[in-house]
Amino acid sequence: MQALVTRLIHACGMVEVADRIAHSPGAYLAGHRALANGAPVLCDCEMVGAGIIRRYLPAQNEVIVTLNDPSVPDRAAAIGNTRSAAAVELWADHLEGAVVAIGNAPTALFHLLELLDQGAPKPAVILGFPVGFVGAAESKAELAERPRGCDFVALRGRRGGSATASAAVNALAAGLPELNA
Repeated sequence: MQALVTRLIHACGMVEVADRIAHSPGAYLAGHRALANGAPVLCDCEMVGAGIIRRYLPAQNEVIVTLNDPSVPDRAAAIGNTRSAAAVELWADHLEGAVVAIGNAPTALFHLLELLDQGAPKPAVILGFPVGFVGAAESKAELAERPRGCDFVALRGRRGGSATASAAVNALAAGLPELNA
């Protein structure tokens, strides 16, 4: 986890985030292996996808962002939730074994957790970094307290954002030094 935490510190410029990281014991290895095996990266927003350094991806992994899919506004209205939450529903065919990177919308993380409760396929790892004053801390606390059998990494509290979510993916893609020895 040290390599991932170091990347997060560099991404946000705050050393104190090291003390705010919650993670499952196998999260780093699960994410790295998933990427090495070609898993897609599912992102909640374009900025997370834009921050992923493609040359680090070990298997030319597909980076998928569904937020701007034309069906999302109608889907959001139908489920009575945000576009970010509705976009998560479009991940269904790619979710099993994927690397999920949420760096913007707490509603995306909450909805992913709801879908997992309903039996949706499990991703290899959930990177929970939504940011803000409304729902961010709560969504990450829910992930950490009840990860639904998924490996995860989250930054507790209101902090997070696209840069931190992208940095986490980049750290997983680059791998642990001890894995590369």
